[in-house]
Amino acid sequence: MKYKYLYAIILLSCGLLFPPACQKADIDHTASCSFAPTPNHPNAAKYQAVLDKYVAKGLPGITALVRDANGIWVGTSGKADVSQNVPMTPCTVSKAASLTKTFIATLTLKLVEEGKFELDNNISPWLSQDVLKHVKNARQSTIRSLLNHTTGIADIIVDNNFYLSVLNNPSRKWEPEDLIRFVYDDPAVFEYGKGVSYSNTNFLLLSMIIEKVTGVDHAILLREKVLAPLHLDNTFYYWHEALPDNVAQGYFDLYNNNSIINVTNFNTGSGNGYGGIYSNVYDLQVFIDALVREKRVLQTSTLDQMLTFTAPEGDAHRANGLGIFKDFLERAPDQYAYGHRGRDLGYTADMFWFPNYDITFTYLINYGTDAKSNLRPVFYEFRTAFADALLNK
Repeated sequence: MKYKYLYAIILLSCGLLFPPACQKADIDHTASCSFAPTPNHPNAAKYQAVLDKYVAKGLPGITALVRDANGIWVGTSGKADVSQNVPMTPCTVSKAASLTKTFIATLTLKLVEEGKFELDNNISPWLSQDVLKHVKNARQSTIRSLLNHTTGIADIIVDNNFYLSVLNNPSRKWEPEDLIRFVYDDPAVFEYGKGVSYSNTNFLLLSMIIEKVTGVDHAILLREKVLAPLHLDNTFYYWHEALPDNVAQGYFDLYNNNSIINVTNFNTGSGNGYGGIYSNVYDLQVFIDALVREKRVLQTSTLDQMLTFTAPEGDAHRANGLGIFKDFLERAPDQYAYGHRGRDLGYTADMFWFPNYDITFTYLINYGTDAKSNLRPVFYEFRTAFADALLNK
């Protein structure tokens, strides 16, 4: 997600003009949870040192998992709840942000397998005339182009009015019909089919289409067709499902003064296709491995479609498949990975499998790293250092 002018908007929203924006959040303090320690791993010290280094540099808390030829390593560092001194633990649940898109894409592709629609179906029949009139490029778009971000449809997350609405009513549970209006009459990023540009709006539209086609809440279908079959019992789709009491608090340097504050309940549209999954590192590893490593979620031909990638998107060092990235393209040619990045206002996540090394890694960080702050470069350093520790033996 992208928060372009967040600092200026926050000064307005959390000041005297709009005091409700700074009200108490409705997710309570983080409870501790119990977990079984993982077996010894030969690289445990190396991996743990990376986590500790970047918590010492200011990231509040990190939990990470590695699955490789030596088994599974899980490590943590820092705090899940700073004010209550609750440590981050392997069982801590945290917001996975845009990792949600891979879950929603998987649901979408399972519906394709069931014949509910086809990847190259035009989406116009399932959207209101109001949406088709006011969302540029929607009329031409297909299911496939929503999934791989080739629609050119404007991104809701770069709309300043959306930020202001979130900050002034942080715990609002948004409905898709309210969210889509934030991009009404916004210009398209490019002429339909003439480029690639990641847009959260694409997955908002997918959630709307799924419900129109099936007549069933997409959250119910997600649980029934994706989460339950894989026994992802520590994965929750907020706000449609209640969250457990061991959710990590989320933090960000909202005032750009090198002081992080709690933004746990600033809801940036969770539960509408583009965000809302909360999980732990175990469930994320099970999911991505089942999907792309073990190939036991989708039919082979469907997975092949999912893993058909666009040209790399700008300087993002990734290419878009159908709700999944081919990522780490800045590294050596064989060091690419399949998975997704998650970035939200107070949370960060990664979930990837490196096919040429057969290494899976997942991590959750309770600090927002999409908006500019002094800690965002620290996160980028962490991401590179952790990949180095995994791949550069």
